[in-house]
Amino acid sequence: MSTSLDSGWFTEVFDSHGSAFSLKVTETLHEVQSPYQHLAVYATETFGNLMVLDGCVMLTDRDNFLYHEMIAHPALFTHADPKRVVIIGGGDCGTLREVLRHPGVDRVTQIDIDEEVTRAAERFFPALTESNADPRAELLFADGVKWVDAAPDDSVDVLIIDSTDPVGPAEGLFKADFLRRCHRILRPGGVMVQQSESPLYHSGSIIRDLRRDMGEAGFDSVATLPFPQPVYPSGWWSVTLAGKGVDVASFREVDAAATEMPLEYYTDAAHRGALALPPFMRRLLED
Repeated sequence: MSTSLDSGWFTEVFDSHGSAFSLKVTETLHEVQSPYQHLAVYATETFGNLMVLDGCVMLTDRDNFLYHEMIAHPALFTHADPKRVVIIGGGDCGTLREVLRHPGVDRVTQIDIDEEVTRAAERFFPALTESNADPRAELLFADGVKWVDAAPDDSVDVLIIDSTDPVGPAEGLFKADFLRRCHRILRPGGVMVQQSESPLYHSGSIIRDLRRDMGEAGFDSVATLPFPQPVYPSGWWSVTLAGKGVDVASFREVDAAATEMPLEYYTDAAHRGALALPPFMRRLLED
């Protein structure tokens, strides 16, 4: 993975797959080296503001709704009655906003190790942080793995792992041992969801390994849901759900269809469609 900012273009190069993605940049808005990673925010010509961590595109104004809606709502509508939700990562707070759209949720704790991400989001992506003052929300800046270790057994309904790529600060969030700890803190009927990279690039590696490790960690069911994401490698992304005593291949379709949330992508039909994996993914996941 390499990046460049040349002639007004930000380019993220995916060397291992011989591809790249570029956006026309009009201004550098913010740049800081936190204790954990390098963070930059750029204004772009057509995608609004762009956040980059360690040279990797994290989000833009234009298309972040795809990721945030798909990592939050499938999991929330799969659980029978989610009350207690925990987000590991998610420092831009977009996932937190989506979770808090569910009126039945009583409490959401977000644990992100890098406070600089949230402070940058407050300044440059204020729409994502508009729910931070919700009394049901708790924002912690700490190590998510250590938080999970200290959490009581059977204490969480939905656990969302909203991490960056499995390198650097997020590497530990993709380990089988961490998944076993996640299983421990979920209540019976609990649902875990984790961002799981590109279906086109990673079905036979990261996604397949994550699904296998979820099974070994004690989860009873898994389901991977692909969705479009133009600014991420290949333009296609995924989340993978795992259930503790619940089948994550089904969800509360009536409730999802009846929702009046102001959503841009997620619907009950989109959820059903995402559960129907294309043949090439099924083959790679079974190899």
